Amino acid sequence: MKVIAKTGKDEMAFVYIIEYENGKMLECVESLQPPFTRDEKWILLVSTMHGCPVGCKMCDAGGYFHGKPTAEEILDQIDYMIRNRYPDGHVPSKQFKIQFARMGEPALNNAVLDVLEELPKRYDAPGLMPSISSVAPNGTDPFFERLLEIKNRLYPDGQFQFQFSIHTTDQELRDQLVPVKKWDFAKMAAFGERFYTEGERKITLNFALAQGQPLDPEVLKEYFSPDIFLIKITPLNPTYRAVENQLETYIDPNADLGQDQVVSALEEAGYQVIVSIGEVEENLIGSNCGQYLRRHIEAENALQNGYTFDLVENEIEAEASAAD
Repeated sequence: MKVIAKTGKDEMAFVYIIEYENGKMLECVESLQPPFTRDEKWILLVSTMHGCPVGCKMCDAGGYFHGKPTAEEILDQIDYMIRNRYPDGHVPSKQFKIQFARMGEPALNNAVLDVLEELPKRYDAPGLMPSISSVAPNGTDPFFERLLEIKNRLYPDGQFQFQFSIHTTDQELRDQLVPVKKWDFAKMAAFGERFYTEGERKITLNFALAQGQPLDPEVLKEYFSPDIFLIKITPLNPTYRAVENQLETYIDPNADLGQDQVVSALEEAGYQVIVSIGEVEENLIGSNCGQYLRRHIEAENALQNGYTFDLVENEIEAEASAAD
């Protein structure tokens, strides 16, 4: 494994482009969440696929799929970022989140489960908290059953974060946004009720909300109990795919959301609501979840509001094994 390029800055985020010996490439990210320091909270985002076969309308990873990395290849990404900062493998961060959310649908790669088994043995990281976000494709029931067993055995007491990516409560529009056969709301809710243990973190229902995409609390309450599920609303990142599909974010990351009607309606229905607006500068770095930096490098007409940090290429020759 070789890191062939990176972009970003130390006090916010770095995106790394990685090439394997077979010539396949993917990306991984390390980031902070200001105002938290790295000792307080450190986040790694790793790719579970070389691209993604799902093809979500807002995600630049779609349309480029060249297979699934092995468990060791996923661990290589994590090893590189950890050993770069902490050569002895001791991660002092109070909250150390590893998100399987950069490129790829994690439930379509069983190697992710092998990585989850390995992480507690591989690193001295008391704050370790894996995080999986999934659209729950059909045919992935065995993945989720094993995930539930691993979570209960290795990551109890709220040390695991699980999220369904839904994006809209309109089923037809959701099928357009996420064009793959997937679990319906009833099946998601049933699994979430089994996954949740009282006192642990609630299951997150994530909405990267676009204008014209309904988020109806009455539809949610038919399936998802506010006692078990919380709602997270994020801006729609400025990706090439979103522009091509004429999707515009409902949430303006530069504006004060104030008493938003959608948020107020969800709270009145009893849901805990998180409006997650990161640093706008992350759009320029390209570190936000779901973005695919290679698309920017190859673009003839670059987006004006994204991916504008300088890319350092051909200056990084570090092998992951050298970091051990």
